[in-house]
Amino acid sequence: MKEWRIENLTKTYGEKVLFDHISFMIHEKDRIGLIGVNGTGKSNLLKLLANHDLIESGEIFGSEDDQIGYLSQTTEFPEDLTIAESIFSGENAMLQAVKNYELALVRLAENGEDPQVQANYAKAEERMNKENAWDADVHAKMILQQLDLPDMGRRIKELSGGQKKRVGLAQVLIQEPDLLLLDEPTNHLDYAAIKWLEGYLKQYRGAVMLVTHDRYFLDQVTNRIFELSFGKLHEYVGNYEQYLVARAEREEIEKQQEYKRKQLYKQELAWMRAGVQARGTKQQARQDRFHELKDNLNQVQENGKIDLSLHHQRLGKKVFVLEDACYQIDGQKMLDHLNLIIQPRDRIGITGKNGAGKSTFLNILAQKIPLDSGVLEIGETVKIAYYTQYNEPMDENMRMIQYLQETAEEVKQADGSVISVTEMLERFLFPRHTHGTLVRKLSGGEKRRLFLLKLLLSAPNVLLLDEPTNDLDIETLTILEDYIRDFNGAVIAVSHDRYFLDKTMEKLLVFQGNAQIDTYYGAMSDYLDHQEQPRKEKKTVSKEKQAKSRQEPKEKTKLSYMEQKEWTTIEEELETLEEKIRLVDEEMITHGADFAKLQELQQEKESLEQELEEKYERWEYLSQYAD
Repeated sequence: MKEWRIENLTKTYGEKVLFDHISFMIHEKDRIGLIGVNGTGKSNLLKLLANHDLIESGEIFGSEDDQIGYLSQTTEFPEDLTIAESIFSGENAMLQAVKNYELALVRLAENGEDPQVQANYAKAEERMNKENAWDADVHAKMILQQLDLPDMGRRIKELSGGQKKRVGLAQVLIQEPDLLLLDEPTNHLDYAAIKWLEGYLKQYRGAVMLVTHDRYFLDQVTNRIFELSFGKLHEYVGNYEQYLVARAEREEIEKQQEYKRKQLYKQELAWMRAGVQARGTKQQARQDRFHELKDNLNQVQENGKIDLSLHHQRLGKKVFVLEDACYQIDGQKMLDHLNLIIQPRDRIGITGKNGAGKSTFLNILAQKIPLDSGVLEIGETVKIAYYTQYNEPMDENMRMIQYLQETAEEVKQADGSVISVTEMLERFLFPRHTHGTLVRKLSGGEKRRLFLLKLLLSAPNVLLLDEPTNDLDIETLTILEDYIRDFNGAVIAVSHDRYFLDKTMEKLLVFQGNAQIDTYYGAMSDYLDHQEQPRKEKKTVSKEKQAKSRQEPKEKTKLSYMEQKEWTTIEEELETLEEKIRLVDEEMITHGADFAKLQELQQEKESLEQELEEKYERWEYLSQYAD
């Protein structure tokens, strides 16, 4: 069994200590979720384990033949490479055979009459046989299909940023390394791909360590949680839900220990101030203990509810009104005569397919881009804070507190009281000793958190949030979710994060592509369940048709003898077919990494669904004449 041992790992970034002599083990079949506030070093730890960064001190032990796959937050490939050339990089002979075969296949499709192309294809096919690489080819195609990257001949320069990230994810999955290190793998994935990835990682043969802010994903995939906090690493057994329970218990114990330390400190302080004369060497140990107690006071991090009830300008009855709104990009419709009214207390989640116009819709509301036709009306009292996917330009030489003071020197709360910007920084998980840090020394995640705080300090009454869960850590997201809950204005958020949408949004606009936008009132999880149960809807519709048909006159008045026998068993047969389909769905999740088996199960499912469809039609007919 493969395992990795990490001992006394230390890493600093400027004056900040990321890892302070941390030690841990990674075992085969571990599914480790790595969490912590942005800037604590999560991405740095993955880089060290992947040998993409230098170790300051400490050691990492593993076998020399260990294969480690690493997906970074920003995936870069040479622009002129094809998808096939990018994902099949490396020295593995089998993957090289697959790459050559897939490229030969592309060229054969483009120029099949060329004798040289034909010869190259035959040679590539021969190598596939020699390396026994056909299963690897099927496996790769299954992964690309699930990640919506079926065309391996496309070049990297033709892809969007999200597609490039999916190419990077495909690359590490196809290599099937012993240790899989994934930094935000769910970013830019739709719900179907996220669900597939959950099943794939559950069944993965090696070890997995991942950074993600998708709490449902963490809960489904992980069996261990590592939390980075102030240079220390805390380990928990179980998934995200079990971690929350265990952390609450740990924090309660720490608070009790902190109280005892403070009581002891008071006693020692009284002794130090007493000015005992002739303190000899025998008293030195007690003096040392006093200074140790003093240094270790107030180290317990509070993780309770943080009050961010800020004052904002009154919002009138009108927020946004769209009438016959139309917009298209390069001939592709994003909005087509859309009519929509957004009201003061609305909580609207924008979700759906990538490239369907979700961010474009926010840009239209923010008046960053004009409509092609139609009308956008904005209320006179509206004050927008727009959290875009990219920060506004920041002066890298400005200190953190100065950056915020450009917006406000002090902050007015909802109850009329005033607090300092310093206190707001602390509430937003920036410790007081960091407030003078230069912007250039902040991590990408810390800059995103600072940008969000600056927007909230501007006292908006309408929030536009574009993919806030892509860059914000779980602690910050929890603060933002509490803020949204108490916020008296309107919130419109683009997100694929099911947990965030469930917790904050009451209405969904689901962008399906080609300007089709579905409206759903309720939680994101309910919507997804609704989408996965079309057969139940079909049965309901059929019953409605049955009721309607009974009201209509019919020439035929009753069932024949054979039809009556058929009617007595047909509902049981329908239930049996539905149960068979459910079992096939479960088996498909179990065999998520076996493409050949998936194809077989998919064919079986399609056959059962066709049989079910015919059986429902027959049931609908017979129901018209049943007693």
